[in-house]
Amino acid sequence: MEATPAPAHVYVGCVVLAALYCLHTMASTPVAWWAVALLAALYAGGERIAARGRLSGTFYPVLLAGAFLLPPAAAALVAVPGALIAPVGGRPRLLRRVWRAAQLAVAVWMAARVHWTLGEHDAVDASDFPYELAPAAAAVLAFCLVLTVLDGGILALAERVPGRRAWRGLFLRSLAPIAVHGLAGLMMAVLWRSPYGPVAALLVLLPMYVSWWVFAQYHRERAAHQATIRALVQAVDIKDGYTRGHSERVGQASMMIARELGMADERVEVVRFAGILHDVGKLGVPTRLLRKDGPLTPEERRVIELHPEYGHEMVRGISFLGEARAAVLHHHERLDGSGYPYGLRGNQIPEPARVVAVADAFDAMTSTRSYSRARPVSVALRELERCAGAQFDPRMVKALARAVGRHGWRPAVTADETCTPLPRPPVAGVTGGAHR
Repeated sequence: MEATPAPAHVYVGCVVLAALYCLHTMASTPVAWWAVALLAALYAGGERIAARGRLSGTFYPVLLAGAFLLPPAAAALVAVPGALIAPVGGRPRLLRRVWRAAQLAVAVWMAARVHWTLGEHDAVDASDFPYELAPAAAAVLAFCLVLTVLDGGILALAERVPGRRAWRGLFLRSLAPIAVHGLAGLMMAVLWRSPYGPVAALLVLLPMYVSWWVFAQYHRERAAHQATIRALVQAVDIKDGYTRGHSERVGQASMMIARELGMADERVEVVRFAGILHDVGKLGVPTRLLRKDGPLTPEERRVIELHPEYGHEMVRGISFLGEARAAVLHHHERLDGSGYPYGLRGNQIPEPARVVAVADAFDAMTSTRSYSRARPVSVALRELERCAGAQFDPRMVKALARAVGRHGWRPAVTADETCTPLPRPPVAGVTGGAHR
């Protein structure tokens, strides 16, 4: 939401109005205010703690317990203080907080309304298992559905994600963790109404806290891996000054292609990592060869052509990269078998490697460097189309053309344009695509 479009502001405003409507009946409904205050404080404190591990939704059991215990309007209020004071990433912070508070209020209200309707207003007090599970399950489904519908809308309007992608898979990915939270919330509600009271209900949060801690450790480990990736890319940029910023742009173009091909979000991320790391093997190539101004000798070219294998050795110990390792190794293969390092043909080349090959060549042609001027995007795309089938996978080329047509592309200058361009022969393949 950095530069939030006007339609997104309108959308958030509509959700806020819906949240206010959900809260408006509270004055006419008998409410145990001490219970509302306790649950709201518990949720607010828990979310602030969870934010340190960059995890959201960790204390959904508290919200769902409120949906099972309280009238709908009071249950919706439980989410509001915590959402308004919780740390947020990015700007505008106030808009993000208001959006989160309104979204959760509507989702909790709907869950409570469904539960009270199906459970005849007090299924928790009845403690009629297993029949009590039906209204609770319906409430959890309603909670998950409202969250995913609203999340998809904000993705489409604020982040400009295409509609068919904004909601795809969102509900199914959210359902399993929210179902677990719903079960914990139901256990809290039952214990709350038991002779042991609210103190016993709070014990349910202990295993949830343990699971949060485990996930936080995972996220810290992942952040450490990403920091390692950034350090490797910075090292490559420093060593090969001709292509500074190239890795990040290839990662971006690879991600655009992968999304256009309809890859799952997890795989899109792996392909982006592959694009970012594709040239990491240059750290094993002598700097004098990377920065040589004149033509390369056959022996020097053979040395440079070892960089995919060097790169694969460097990243193969990073377990979460998955298919990205194969892309680092094979991004200079060609469909006709004339590429390197192993001369693979056609579908023998891993799909992420075929994606990165197109993204790599595209950025090389559209970036100004000290030895060549950038080509217009349209010219670069025509050149890729000319080489499709022999050097590049036609599917990847078409996907890039569609993505660029939809989102545009900003070619970047990666070297000092005031330098006098020096002649340097292009690598074998794309004519004029001078990159090593």
